[in-house]
Order: sequence, then structure tokens, then C-alpha cells
Amino acid sequence: MSRRVVVTGMSVITALSSEINEFWRRLCDGKSGVGRLERFDCSDFKVNFGGEVKDFHPNDHFDSKEAKRLDRFSQFALAAAQNAIKQSGIDFQAISDPYRCGVIIGSGIGGLNEIEEQHSKLFDRGPTRVSPFMIPKLMVNAASGNISVQFGLKGPSSAVATACASASNAIGDAFRLIQHDVADVMVTGGSEAAITPMGLSGFARMGALSTRVDAPEAASRPFDRDRDGFVLSEGAGVVVLEEYEHAKKRGALILGEVLGYGMSSDGSHMTAPDPEGTGAARAISSSLKDAKLSTGEIDYINAHGTSTPLGDKAETNAIKRVFGAESKRICVSSTKSQLGHLLGASGGVEFVVAILTLMHQLIPPTINLDNPDPDCDLDYVPNQARELRVNRVVSNSFGFGGHNACLVVGR
Repeated sequence: MSRRVVVTGMSVITALSSEINEFWRRLCDGKSGVGRLERFDCSDFKVNFGGEVKDFHPNDHFDSKEAKRLDRFSQFALAAAQNAIKQSGIDFQAISDPYRCGVIIGSGIGGLNEIEEQHSKLFDRGPTRVSPFMIPKLMVNAASGNISVQFGLKGPSSAVATACASASNAIGDAFRLIQHDVADVMVTGGSEAAITPMGLSGFARMGALSTRVDAPEAASRPFDRDRDGFVLSEGAGVVVLEEYEHAKKRGALILGEVLGYGMSSDGSHMTAPDPEGTGAARAISSSLKDAKLSTGEIDYINAHGTSTPLGDKAETNAIKRVFGAESKRICVSSTKSQLGHLLGASGGVEFVVAILTLMHQLIPPTINLDNPDPDCDLDYVPNQARELRVNRVVSNSFGFGGHNACLVVGR
């Protein structure tokens, strides 16, 4: 049995904006959310900038007691879930069977803030000063668990940790559960809050981050010849997925439809992508097969596009492998050029971008694409949004460990 799955609510928390309409406007205006970091002193760090969420205030969403029991990544996830559920108009208290409603939230790292804070307490003040809430705050499944508790969701509940593919895998898994009649409603997406001293220094030390400290807003430049690494960011992207007839019966506003899901593994290296893009290509082609669509029926690809020398080239190769001659026709853009890389949350935010693209018939640009890389020769919608009739969108997510996930959505 295969049932139709639609999107009835969505929300983002990003450095660009955490209000959905302003987020979309700024995205299409080509604005950057990247800047100097302010949450901690990083004057001695090789990299001192990122996509920091500066308009998020926990007390706007939780009482002070609840906020203290949530790591920042769980705060993002729960706040985004509240907003997405509010937009969907669904009343979980009125649903007769709460076991048909569930949650899956992805995160690549989880409660890194809490780990660092409690580590400092342990060594500065001793083991008796470690918080009794440390473990339930740092767990990767804390975001899913807290959403389940707040809204009384008793159906499938899990967490996905596949690095930068986490949110897309979470959404894909939720899609499957509704498709196969295990659930009627799923709250799903991803959340990440890894802009911490350890997170920033760790990614910098492995050589993954851009070091363009003189111009942070220009540091994320996917597919550009002068790209030198990704920009570390934080935030969340959460959606409400619902079985079509269930949504229709309650008169919900349908924002888009999930059509297909594909996943694969490179099986070649822990941090570097397969340079030929074979694993990524398999995930893309699997998603199209699942959606029962041909390559000629895709209008736009929201690329993983991290701004790394190896990753952007590998993704370009993957797109060419799947779409062949069609790859020159299809618009491809990377919104990480504006948002930075939200790691495990990136696929959730980019899924929302895909839905907004369908709703507004407008493709957000790849900014900072000033000197195209000859090896990246597709139409990346450089520097300016483009009006286009868009019926179906592919959203790519690829993560450390060789994890590949791809989602297809339609009007």
C-alpha cells in the first residue's frame, strides 16, 4: 500500500531569519546570513565567523525552567516544531489515535554545547557539579523526544544521525512511514547547534572550513573557482508531513507533496566524497525512480553545494551522471551560499526552500559565484533569483561517512 504524503506546515530557524516570509524574501534578495561570531570569544581561532542565529530567544518559546533543560539544538528543534505545527493548524489533542502521529528529527552532532559546558564543570569543579540533566540534554534523540512529550505524539519516534544528510534522511523516513500506513502525521526535519569552541576548532583543524576572515559574507561560494571550504552554521528546519486524505479531511492548506526518496552510501572515505559522484548519483536516481519521474520532469535542484573544492565538483559529476543532456537545462542552486552549512539541519531547511520555490515559482540564487569553476559547468543561477515555472524539485544532501539522501517534491 502506498499513500500520498503532503506538507502542511513548515518552519526554519537560520542565521538569515527565523520568520518564514522574511527568510524567503532575504534568500531571494541574495542576502547573506554569515558574519562574525558573537556567542563566545574566538579571537584566537583561525576561523572567527559563521552562520550564527542571533534572533532566537529561548524565553519566547519556553519558560525558564524548561529552557534550562534543553540544549540549544533541542531548543531550535522544539521551537521550529511549534511554529510548523501552528502553521499546519493541526490539533494533536483532538486526534483520536495519538499512536498514528510521530516525530523524527535528525542531527549530526546533537548536544555539543552541553558536552562542553559539563566537561568544563567536571574538570574545574569536580564530578559532583556535573548537571543531572546532562545526558538527556546531549542525546541526539533529545530533540525528537522533547517534541513527542510536548505534543503527546505516541507514534513512531526516532532520531537520525547521518552527518549532513541527517535531516533529509529523517524526512525520507517519515515519508515512508506515512506512505506505508504506519502513521498519518509526522513532525520531521533536523536541528544543529555546533557553533561552539570545540565545534569550530574541530572543523577548522580538519581543514573543512573557509578561512576568508576578511570577508565572511563572501566565504561560502559554491561552485566558484575560489571556494576554500564551507561556513559552519546552526539552526533548524522542521515540517509537518501528513497523509493526503487526512489533511484534506480536516481542511488543511497543502503546501506541497513529497514524491520520492532515495539514499545510498559512497563506501569510499569518511570525509571526502566519491570524486565521480557515483554514490550521490545513485541516491538521486533512486529518488526519481521512487517518484516515478523521468529526468525531463525535474525543473530545479537544490544542491548540497557546500563550497568545498571536492564536494561541489563531485555533486556536479553526480548530476551529470543522472540527468545527462538534461543537466544543462535544469536550474541548480546552493542556498548554503547564503545560509552557510547547518550540518545535520541543512536538509530540513533546504526541504523548506524546495517547498517555497514551488509555492512562489522563484528560484533562489547561488550568491558569491563570481568566477565559475570550469569543472562546475551547470546553470547554478548565479547571484540573482530567477522566475521560472517549477513543478518538481530535487533536494540533495550528502554527509561525512559517505551518506547520501535525496528528496523529490512537487506542487
